[in-house]
Amino acid sequence: MAENAIELKGICKRFGKVAANDNVSLTVRKGEILSLLGENGSGKTTLMNMLSGIYFPDQGQIFVNGQEVMIRSPRDAYQLGIGMIHQHFKLIDIFTAAENIILGMDGKSPVINMKEVLADISALTERYGFRLDLNKKIYDMSVSEKQTVEIVKMLYRGANLLILDEPTAVLTPQETDHLFDVLRNMKKDGKAIIIITHKLHEVLAISDRVAILRKGRYIGTVDTARATELSLTEMMVGEKVSLDIGRPEPQNPKKCLEVKNLTCLNQYGVKALDQVSFTAMSGEILGIAGIAGSGQKELLEAIAGLQPGEGSILFTDPFSGDTEELLGKDPLKIKNLGVSLAFVPEDRLGMGLVGDMGMPGNMMVRSYRNGHSALLEQKHPRELSEEIKERLGVMTPSIHYPVRRLSGGNVQKVLVGREISSTPRLLMTAYAVRGLDINTSYAIYHLLNEQKAKGVAVIYVGEDLDVLLELSDRILVLCGGRVSGIVDARTTTKEEVGLLMTRRGEEE
Repeated sequence: MAENAIELKGICKRFGKVAANDNVSLTVRKGEILSLLGENGSGKTTLMNMLSGIYFPDQGQIFVNGQEVMIRSPRDAYQLGIGMIHQHFKLIDIFTAAENIILGMDGKSPVINMKEVLADISALTERYGFRLDLNKKIYDMSVSEKQTVEIVKMLYRGANLLILDEPTAVLTPQETDHLFDVLRNMKKDGKAIIIITHKLHEVLAISDRVAILRKGRYIGTVDTARATELSLTEMMVGEKVSLDIGRPEPQNPKKCLEVKNLTCLNQYGVKALDQVSFTAMSGEILGIAGIAGSGQKELLEAIAGLQPGEGSILFTDPFSGDTEELLGKDPLKIKNLGVSLAFVPEDRLGMGLVGDMGMPGNMMVRSYRNGHSALLEQKHPRELSEEIKERLGVMTPSIHYPVRRLSGGNVQKVLVGREISSTPRLLMTAYAVRGLDINTSYAIYHLLNEQKAKGVAVIYVGEDLDVLLELSDRILVLCGGRVSGIVDARTTTKEEVGLLMTRRGEEE
C-alpha cells in the first residue's frame, strides 16, 4: 500500500456554536487522487483551508509524511509542500504567467535571471503536459490558462500535495479532459491530489478513492472502482435519493422573448455581445452554454434592464399576449409595465441579495414596492423564508442570520428560492447550481421543470454540459459574444457543444 502523504486525526473546527468539522480523520496517499464529497455546509472547504493554512484547527493532529506538523499560515503549508488552487484565482492581471508564478518567492539574489526562470518553468510544464505561454499576460488568458498558471505556480514552489476546489467548474469538456490527463501525469510522479467537486461523473472518471463528509463529520472513504453516482449520493445525504433530472416535453409553447441583433459593450468598452439573435419559448428551458466571459452575463443583464445596448428585446406575455420592448428600460420601468421577470444573477451577494440582511429581509427586497403589507404571493416574508429553508435545505442557525455569513451554496439556495417564488413569466438563472451539492442541485432542476410545466420561459445559463444536455430543450451556444449555434438538446452531443463553445460562428 502506498505511503500516506497526509493524515488527519480528530480534526475539529468550530465557528461560534456551529461545528464545521467534528472529529474528522482521513488519509491521502502519495500518488493518488482523492475526491472529497459532501453537501453544502458539510465542512469540505473548511477542512482543506486548515491544510492550506487559512484556518487553524481547534483540536486534532495533522501529519505530513508521517511527521506531526503545525500549519499556522499559507507560508507554513508551502514549506510543507501543500498548495491549494481556489475557485477564484489569485493572479495579477497585468503580469505574465511567469511573473505570477515566481511572485513572492524568496530569491537567492536580488536580481532575477528570467532566462533561467523561464527554462525551469518550461521544464516543469513539459514534464506534466501543461499548455502554457509563459510570456502571455493574465488578462489575455482563458479561464483554463489561468487555472494552469495557478497549478504550475504551486508545483514550482515545490508542492507535493495539491488541493483543487471545483477545478472543472468553468472548463469545456476538452479542457477538462486535458486537465485530467495532466493530473494523471502528476499522480504517476508521486504527487497526492485532493479534488473538491460536485460532479460525480468526474469523480468516477479521475479519482482513486472518495472521502465523504456529512454535516461536518467524516462518513468514510470508498474505492472509486466500487462506487456509483447513486451510492456516493446516498452516502452524502444519508438516505436514498433519485438522480433523474427529467425533461418533460414543452406543452403549447409560445414565443415569450425575441432578441434581435443585440449588441452590448462590457465595462471596458469592448463588445461583449455582437448581433445576438434568438427566441425563448414559454414552457421551454433554453440552455445557454459558453466559456466564461463569452457574453452570458451581459445577455441576461440586458434582458433584465441592467445593461444598455443596441438591437431589440421583445417580451410577449404568453398568457395575455401583451408585447413590450425591454431594451432601454431599467428594472423598475420593466416591472411597472407589468412584465413578470425573475433573474438569478451570477453575483449572488453583489447583485442578488443584501448580505447584512437575513432571509425575511431579502424576501422583502423583492416585494416592498407592492404595498404596505409587503406580501409575496400571499405569503409573509418570514413564512416564505421558512418554506425556502425547509424545501431547499438552507443550512443557517436562523432565518434572521445575515446571508453573507452563510456558505456560497446556501446563499444561492436563498436567491433561487426567492426568485422562483415570485411567479414569473420569464425566469433567467446564471449558474443556478454553482457550488451546490448534488442533492440540492437536483431540487433546483425539479423546481425549474415545475416552472416550465407552468408555462414559464426558463433561460438557464450553466457550466455543466451534462446537465445542460439533460435539462434543456434547446441550447444556445455563445463564443466570443456571438451565437455559434442553437442545437436540440435531445439530439446533440457534449462534444458538439464543446466545439461550438470554442468556435466563433454565425448567429441563428
